[in-house]
Amino acid sequence: MEKLIVHGGQRLTGSVQISGSKNSALPILAATLLTAERCTIRRVPDLSDTNYMLRILGELGADFERASGVATISATDIHPDAPYDLVRKMRASICVLGPLTGRLKKARVSLPGGCVIGDRPVDLHLRGLEALGAKITVDGGDILVDASEKGLTGARINLMGKHGSTVLGTDNVMMAATLARGTTIIDGAAAEPEVKDLADFLIAMGARIEGAGTNRITIEGVEELHGVDHTVIPDRIEAGTFLAAGAMLGDRVTLNRVQPAHLQVVLDELQKCGFPLEIGTESITISANPDARGFDLTTQTYPGFPTDMQAQFCALACAVRDASSLTETIFPQRFMHIAEMKRMGADMDLQGATARVRGGKPLKGARVMASDLRASAALVLAGLLASGATEIHRLYHIDRGYEHIDDKLAGLGAQLERAKDI
Repeated sequence: MEKLIVHGGQRLTGSVQISGSKNSALPILAATLLTAERCTIRRVPDLSDTNYMLRILGELGADFERASGVATISATDIHPDAPYDLVRKMRASICVLGPLTGRLKKARVSLPGGCVIGDRPVDLHLRGLEALGAKITVDGGDILVDASEKGLTGARINLMGKHGSTVLGTDNVMMAATLARGTTIIDGAAAEPEVKDLADFLIAMGARIEGAGTNRITIEGVEELHGVDHTVIPDRIEAGTFLAAGAMLGDRVTLNRVQPAHLQVVLDELQKCGFPLEIGTESITISANPDARGFDLTTQTYPGFPTDMQAQFCALACAVRDASSLTETIFPQRFMHIAEMKRMGADMDLQGATARVRGGKPLKGARVMASDLRASAALVLAGLLASGATEIHRLYHIDRGYEHIDDKLAGLGAQLERAKDI
């Protein structure tokens, strides 16, 4: 295993290229199982999660090649059994369930793993597939889906859960419904840009989908889908993380290859705090502001403030000479980074599902432990702000979702290096 050593106190300046979206790439890679024809996916980020997904596709029988951010998949002859050893490592592997059910009318997929950030059930995925006519059983930790007798038939389905819409559940039902008979209407659908990107990919394959990007999606089933060439949208969470870094330590940090509309709520909050922003068509420039104001945020489903940016804004709050609060409504247990930041001297505490931060206090480098993907990014940001060296352990978390983050930060002037974690 590796650790990341961050030497804090360096100002950041220059530009960074934002990678393709992890949360788009994973379901889009899975959706290639819906056709026997070859699909080409461009701007696939080089991450452990995308590598796992490609390996899962290979274990299912697909042929694939990957080079320079381009993945080519031919799922000509596939089988329905997703392997436990790979699926257990990544929650997003559950999104092979929909395309396998749609094309083969059966699937066997292990209950998935991934970040430990509280209860993340898949019951809504299964409820949606059952509504389409599939029989669902759970056997020894495996989900068994069988629609081989009668096939799939369109239905009206509500996928709203207790903490909002389910993104991967929407993806799974939408993918399965593309090859179902008749019309499927998903109420309470997730409206995230990544869901729309998947829908755009499916439409290019020949699917008939309307309403993606809203809370109601209508799918008219078709007989078959064909291969396509598709480019993944930019990663709005990676972009938001670099915006936070620029707000904390930036002397004009420019993000290129972004879609500002996908970051609107994050940009609104940064502007309200007083951080200077220049927003272009596909670029955003930000600088630090020593007189920035604190903020009071509550995470919500899109287009609200994203839960995947909560930890990074906890780090940003440490840099603001004011009080801030962050309330988590999507994953109320997603605050394990708080204890690690307090080890660095952060003045913050947790009251229920709300973190209260009294910013402007000096941070000092320490040995800290990453608990999940976004928490690890927040610890990197805190390390950039702190004096001395911060050692971040369990670096594999950050490699799940940030393509070469250390190289990108070094390109902006940060001092950091990987080392063997003994």
